[in-house]
Amino acid sequence: MARVTLRKKEVPNSTLGEVRGYARKIWLAGLGAYTRAGQEGVDYFQELIKAGEGVEKRGGKRIEKAVDHGLDAANSQLNETERELTAVRGRFEVRLDKIEKAFDARVARALNRVGIPSKHDVETLSIKLEELTALLARVSRKQ
Repeated sequence: MARVTLRKKEVPNSTLGEVRGYARKIWLAGLGAYTRAGQEGVDYFQELIKAGEGVEKRGGKRIEKAVDHGLDAANSQLNETERELTAVRGRFEVRLDKIEKAFDARVARALNRVGIPSKHDVETLSIKLEELTALLARVSRKQ
């Protein structure tokens, strides 16, 4: 900092001497205020940093709790949705089976009316044919 040199020229009991005295006191008060503000400012700044760190920690904990709570709620909702989806899927499969059976029965009736035998009719006829073939084979051996 620049160094100021003041000459001490004392003029007793004069207005100029009083003004110089007051000016010097104001100057010294300003320097003292600047010095104190610098010292206290650093201390105050450190206190603000500590207070900010405390708020940050508390805020971080609150945010973690809120995130955990949100994740728990989302997982709970997801589980509930999966249960509902499984139930709907089960009901859908039951109804689809009923529709397929009804469709198969109607198609079989329509084919039967036209005169086309069903798979069951063909299987029954095949069994009877095998029995007749076996019977013919036994009869032909006996003769």
